[in-house]
Amino acid sequence: MKLMVKAPAKINLSLDVLHKRSDGYHEVKMVMTTIDLADRVELTERYDQKIMIHSHDRYVPDDHRNLAYQAAQLLKERFQINKGVTISIVKNIPVAAGLAGGSSDAAATLRGLNKLWDLNLSLDELALLGAEIGSDVSFCVYGGTAIATGRGEIIEHIDTPPNCWVILAKPEIGVSTAEVYKNLNLSNVKHPDVESMVQAISEQNYGKMCSAVGNVLETVTLNTHPEVALIKEQMKRFGADAVLMSGSGPTVFGLVQYDSRMQRIYNGLRGFCDKVYAVRLLGERVNVD
Repeated sequence: MKLMVKAPAKINLSLDVLHKRSDGYHEVKMVMTTIDLADRVELTERYDQKIMIHSHDRYVPDDHRNLAYQAAQLLKERFQINKGVTISIVKNIPVAAGLAGGSSDAAATLRGLNKLWDLNLSLDELALLGAEIGSDVSFCVYGGTAIATGRGEIIEHIDTPPNCWVILAKPEIGVSTAEVYKNLNLSNVKHPDVESMVQAISEQNYGKMCSAVGNVLETVTLNTHPEVALIKEQMKRFGADAVLMSGSGPTVFGLVQYDSRMQRIYNGLRGFCDKVYAVRLLGERVNVD
């Protein structure tokens, strides 16, 4: 049996870090939403108990380092599954980009194997399992738009944001999330107003949403990677309504309402950045696949 599952990327409309916890993680509060840029995860049942990862992207690990592999391994062990699976990942989301591509692949694997292996788990149960794999996996199980707290695994669903274009630009560098958090100095940052973002979305106020974007991790990545700061400045200059780095970076996104301006910004960025995408906000929760 074979199954195909979409694994959409996410962006952080607001990302705040409150403090470092006793367990070594950071306490966060952020607003995340899914966008119409997605990997395709194909799951093929095996009868030799092996978990095999296939991908044409050389940056995608094909062993236990892969979060989709970890998702399959977790389900196999937790529910004593005597089968294996081949996980073929067609990457459209850039790797190490701050867009939760690996986490979304893991979430898609959880949802797909839930059906393939007849586990009959709810999304809430899958999200709890996802939290054991990585901080963003729980959100990616649900998709949609949510406030994420704790280390990112406590999810509170909120309304879909006002519809708009999202222009993404990723420079040819990767960023280590662990390194960004390690170098974050919370005594010297401007904290974003997460509540204003939630209110703007609730009111469907696009202008207020654009004014409320913020990411406390930007200070670290922009200081160490000037090319990210350059993309931000260019995107602003080309006329995006709001510009922000997603997650720990290095991807920068801009929000735009009008098709003509989207095209102008997209074309302008293509001049000095290879990986540029123009997609729509999704913002709606998935169903159990």
